[in-house]
Amino acid sequence: MMSQPNSSGTPSIVALILARSGSKRVTDKNIRPLAGHPLIAFSIAPAIESGIFAAVIVSTDSERYAEISCCYGAEVPFMRPAEFSGDSSPDIERVEYTLKRLAAEGRAYDGFSILRPTIPFRLPETIQRPWAEFRAGTGVDSLRAVEKCTQHPGKMWVIRGRHMLPLLPIGPADQPWHSSQYPSLPEVYVQNASLEIAWSRVVLEGRTLAGNVVMPFLTRDAEGFDVNNPFDWELAEHMLKTYRPSLPSIPKNPFT
Repeated sequence: MMSQPNSSGTPSIVALILARSGSKRVTDKNIRPLAGHPLIAFSIAPAIESGIFAAVIVSTDSERYAEISCCYGAEVPFMRPAEFSGDSSPDIERVEYTLKRLAAEGRAYDGFSILRPTIPFRLPETIQRPWAEFRAGTGVDSLRAVEKCTQHPGKMWVIRGRHMLPLLPIGPADQPWHSSQYPSLPEVYVQNASLEIAWSRVVLEGRTLAGNVVMPFLTRDAEGFDVNNPFDWELAEHMLKTYRPSLPSIPKNPFT
């Protein structure tokens, strides 16, 4: 059963920006400057500008991250405990803790959206479009951003000793997928980190982020570009100089 809307008739939704410190591949990548602002600012600003969230919450274990996040207009109502802040801590623990802690403080929400702080080209409309689609869905538990695969799983292999087996041993016997041209293969989509949306009950009652019925949100252009390693960072800076994808507008002076 779908969560009930608030008294205004519109479901309430909270933005959750999960910003753990201690990145190993790019030191403090969440607050590393890009185009003059810390990377996390490009998630906070469009979340606020989208106008759909009752609150924009940053979940972090770092006082420094919290200071920067608040400077750009987000809330950090409490710090994330260390046991939910390891590099292998699952997102379900972080989200469950945050939703329950907020509810205990009288701030329960019908739904939530996870916005990763490593997505610099997510615009306000990148958030508005899926929220409208999600609300219009019937019997849907969650929504996840996806994009068309560039590396098709039909051409992937599993190595066993000195032999290989197709990852997907299906397809026509006379023309296996691994020996077919890309345009002839079935369309396959891969999730990206742009955003997730779900009803809060999926976490609080089922202890899962996705539930059973997941709808797709197809991102466009650079909306799903994720900065995770040094190459990604160099590519993002190169894109800004050449391809020039749109960055969210930040109506504040750079944090110093």
